[in-house]
Amino acid sequence: MHINKMTIDPAKSIPAFYAGQSIFLTGPTGFLGKVFIEKVLRSCPDVREIFLLMRPKKGLSINERLEKILNLQLFDKLREERPSNFKKLIPISGDVSEKGLGLSAVDKQILVERVTIVIHAAASVRFNDTLKYAIFANTRATRDICILAQSMKNLKALVYVSTAFAHVNNLFTEEKAYPPIADWQKMIDVAESLDEHTLKVFTAKCLDYAPNTYIFSKNLAESIIQEYSSFLPCAIVRPPIVTSSIKEPVPGWIDNIYGPIGFFIGCGKGVIQIGCCNKYVHENLIPVDIVIKVMLVVSWKRGLTSFSTDSNLLVLNCTNEKCTTFQYDIKMVFSVANEVPFEGIVWTPNVILTDNYIVFYILTILLHILPAILIDLILKFSGRPPMLVRLMKKVYVANRAVSYFSFREWKFSNTNQLALMSSIPPDNRDMFSFDYSDYDLREYIKNSIIGVKRFLLYEDLNRLDAARSHGKRYKYITVFECIYLSLWLKPSSLLVYCG
Repeated sequence: MHINKMTIDPAKSIPAFYAGQSIFLTGPTGFLGKVFIEKVLRSCPDVREIFLLMRPKKGLSINERLEKILNLQLFDKLREERPSNFKKLIPISGDVSEKGLGLSAVDKQILVERVTIVIHAAASVRFNDTLKYAIFANTRATRDICILAQSMKNLKALVYVSTAFAHVNNLFTEEKAYPPIADWQKMIDVAESLDEHTLKVFTAKCLDYAPNTYIFSKNLAESIIQEYSSFLPCAIVRPPIVTSSIKEPVPGWIDNIYGPIGFFIGCGKGVIQIGCCNKYVHENLIPVDIVIKVMLVVSWKRGLTSFSTDSNLLVLNCTNEKCTTFQYDIKMVFSVANEVPFEGIVWTPNVILTDNYIVFYILTILLHILPAILIDLILKFSGRPPMLVRLMKKVYVANRAVSYFSFREWKFSNTNQLALMSSIPPDNRDMFSFDYSDYDLREYIKNSIIGVKRFLLYEDLNRLDAARSHGKRYKYITVFECIYLSLWLKPSSLLVYCG
């Protein structure tokens, strides 16, 4: 049944607020973007349209890319409940790394005339991006979004998806704007005027306390939103590490191997045997569907508030207050993986966590590189291409890259988060509440592993018995691993590894 926006007060109904709204979404092909599309079309069925900023890729046009995305299992529930709503998706050709978002004059005018809500979720999240590309994709794009939004005739809300780690120099991050690391205007000018080589020379100095170009560029982007909030109804949402869905549209949905997801898969398959982190540091992970609900509720709240030049910038830390340590999470993953094992494990699932770089380097040689060399030789002599040494080098680099975050712990204020949660209309809480404080962590991890097997690795859940039998054969290897390591490690380290 459709919502009659003439009879239902938008302040008392989130779906009623979105009825008739035209949304402009950046990053629709990303993890967050896909789940956002699904949630809006299913839970806010009377939304007018969603413009999707997309670029052609791998020989596919934007329409072909959209069609491929909509064929994902993520949209099965929507396909069943509201199939006609797919017609509300309008792909717009563009690229956040290009000046002016790469928009044509015609498309720009359409957006100016019709868009009422902007969700800027696009970002390059790679830690090793060049400074130039990170500034273009994450900082300049945010400026250009704000410039475009200024021309929009009926804008109600502009929501920027930042990161909880945009201000890593503050061990306690409040829900407010912070002074930027550098002048964003000057940094955009520098990125546009200097070549890659020259910029690379100055990168370390430019970054200051930021550990990588991603954090640096996102920090600057927040200062842009802060500046434009004097003219626009802006809000900032800061999620930490986004992981598989807890509930919607299905438990365990995931389509991206990155960060902790890649690490846990590697551990579960026995590929990764050593992790560079402080085992007692708490991970701040949050399910993707929780983030989407926060974004929708923030946009609703911002859109209901009459805007003036005196309006405060709404900032919300979308973080998890129920964090667990790396050590706890790894043990839980291994425990659940005994019930729902991965297929084709290559070694006994086991991992040593260390915050000592020297130990990490030595163990990488012993547990990753030397076995990889041996396996690659076997592959080469059997006529197959060697690949494991190259993979292990990437694992080492990735481990070191994220060690800045896995060695440190941040705390986050959640005053605005709690206030926003309490403002959700009672009739909408089942659909939009982002309170998951009572969730079962083990059940969530189990659903996440099932999701990885289904949506990422395409493993058949009917083959679990075969996977368990395969895994049991590798348990005997643990004895030989312990003998091997005993030649190199002190007894206390050996006990940690061999249990």
